[in-house]
Amino acid sequence: MTASTHVEAPGTPRTRDVRTVIVSSLMGTTVEWYDFFLYSTAAGLVFDELFFPADNPTVSTVLAFATFFVGFVARPLGGVLFGHIGDRIGRKRTLVTTMLLMGGATALMGALPTYDDIGVLAPLLLVLLRVVQGLAIGGEWAGAVLMAVEYAPPGKQARYGAWPQVGLALGLGLGTGVFALLGHVLDDVQFLGYGWRIAFGLSIVLVFIGLVIRLRVAETPAFERMRAAREPSRAPFLDLFRDRVVRRNTLLGVLSRWAEGAAFNTWAVFFLSYATTTLGLPRTDVLVAVMAAAIVLALLLPVFGRYADRWTPRRTYAVGATLFAASVFPAFLAFQTRDPLLAGLVVVLVLGVVHAVLYAPQGTLYAQLAPVQLRYTGMSFVYQFSGIYASGLTPMVITALLALGGSPWWACTYLAVAGLVGAGATLAVRPADLHLARTDS
Repeated sequence: MTASTHVEAPGTPRTRDVRTVIVSSLMGTTVEWYDFFLYSTAAGLVFDELFFPADNPTVSTVLAFATFFVGFVARPLGGVLFGHIGDRIGRKRTLVTTMLLMGGATALMGALPTYDDIGVLAPLLLVLLRVVQGLAIGGEWAGAVLMAVEYAPPGKQARYGAWPQVGLALGLGLGTGVFALLGHVLDDVQFLGYGWRIAFGLSIVLVFIGLVIRLRVAETPAFERMRAAREPSRAPFLDLFRDRVVRRNTLLGVLSRWAEGAAFNTWAVFFLSYATTTLGLPRTDVLVAVMAAAIVLALLLPVFGRYADRWTPRRTYAVGATLFAASVFPAFLAFQTRDPLLAGLVVVLVLGVVHAVLYAPQGTLYAQLAPVQLRYTGMSFVYQFSGIYASGLTPMVITALLALGGSPWWACTYLAVAGLVGAGATLAVRPADLHLARTDS
């Protein structure tokens, strides 16, 4: 099989079916990201105190972010596993399974005893459930994006592909919003005692709603045509590296993700801990700022998805990566003022606006890296494998650079390099799937 092997033809799915797919993809990614990033919020605000020895706050914070990182290690495994299932059996069945796994793991986290209750067993159980979360999200993202992109009319793939991306913003906003609300109505003792557990328990309700919608969705026309033609790949993961074009795109895709992964986990994850512990800003103010940024991000993602259909996903993503690199130093300079309002406005700008340019075209860009037979596996591998270094390591790397240098400028340099390298790798991509790609020369 070569990169130019395609079995797709432009389809004409009914408008009602397309709308159901968009709602399903959006709801599914919202639930999954709510669960996944609820953990990141708790890692910076709760888990370091409750699940690790409290003798050294810096060590506790690093250990909490280390368990956060474990989820990113599990994500590539989930991507390969569920990518294989998704390319062989179908997108819909895979997505139902991943949602059930994610919801179950998150709810169980809310019921875990703390370090004071059962000692070292507490963080071990936390890590185990985090692995399950990682496996689930590893198979979720690519499938949800593909449901939207493979249903999209010609020339509108990026705007359709941007809608599942909105789920990340809504999940982040919902998670931080719930934590902010609980932190506002409860005092610190109540919040650390049981308040944070309420946020994790809500996952069960969201998963139920998501499953009801997701079960109504039919399989994508692209997959049905491929299955009817009996041309599925027997080993999708291996086939990613057998064809020269697909192999090159896959490796460039992994490198391009450094920009987006570093950007999101700096502003949405690391900032929570940095602002409350190093800068001494009020926890509720910080959570509200991130929630506001998430709302702006959700509103702008469909807008930049439309622009990506005009500019091409490749160019739009490269512009977003370059803007991220340019914004790092000014953002951290503003943080040094320790002004809650200024810090909040900056986070809204870099996470809500700049990140929208970067994130809106990403799903469609990665869907263009391989043909339909390998698409689920290819997207999952690129997004999830790169998450190990691009996303999961970012909070720990920045924390370590701040501790070593005593100032944020070494960390800023690291982030700026990530943005520029991501932009360069993106511009080097040459879409392998001509059905999804516009002329992009």
